[in-house]
Amino acid sequence: MSFLDQQYREIITKAVIGKGRKFNQETNIITPTHRPSSILGCWIINHNYHAKLVKKDTVEIYGSYEVNVWYAYNDNTKTEVVSERVEYCDTVALSIRDKHQLGDDCDVVAKVIQQPNCLECTIDTKGNRIKVDVEREFLVEVIGDTKICVKVDPKGKVYEDDDWDLSISDEELETLDPDFLANKEEEE
Repeated sequence: MSFLDQQYREIITKAVIGKGRKFNQETNIITPTHRPSSILGCWIINHNYHAKLVKKDTVEIYGSYEVNVWYAYNDNTKTEVVSERVEYCDTVALSIRDKHQLGDDCDVVAKVIQQPNCLECTIDTKGNRIKVDVEREFLVEVIGDTKICVKVDPKGKVYEDDDWDLSISDEELETLDPDFLANKEEEE
C-alpha cells in the first residue's frame, strides 16, 4: 500500500493554538490640584494596548488609558477636570493550548471584551486624592502552525476545471429579476 492509498492525511495549517481570557478590576489613585468637595463625573478615554506571547502558555497585554475626573472644589463653588494617564500590564494564562504546535513563530490577537470602564469614583478618606475603580476584560488567541489529520475519501471524485459549467445562457439571464431583494421585502 502506497502513501497515497492511506485513509488519512496530515495537513500543516495556521490555526488557533491557544486561548485565554482575563477579567481585571483595579483601583487607580488620581491626585487633583485642589481638594475635591464632590465628584461630578468620571470617564475613561484613549485606550491603547498590544499583546505578546512571553511563555508557551502566557500572554502579556501592555496598555494605557486616560482617566478624566470632573470634580468640584472650594465648597462646591468651582469645578475642574483632572486627567491622568494610567499604564497597566495584564498577564493572561492560556486555558486552551495545542501541544502539536510546529515551530516557535506565532501571532497573538487580543480582543477587548470590556473596554476600561469606571465602576465607581470616590473621594479618598485622606482628602486630596480620588479613587477610581476600573474594570476591563480581554480575550486572547495565539495563532500558529499546527498539524491536523483528515480522512481521505478513496472514492472521491477529482474535478477538473472543465467539469464546472459556470457559464450562464441568454435564457437564464432573461429570467433573472434584478429587484429580487425589493420584491422579497414586499412579500414579507
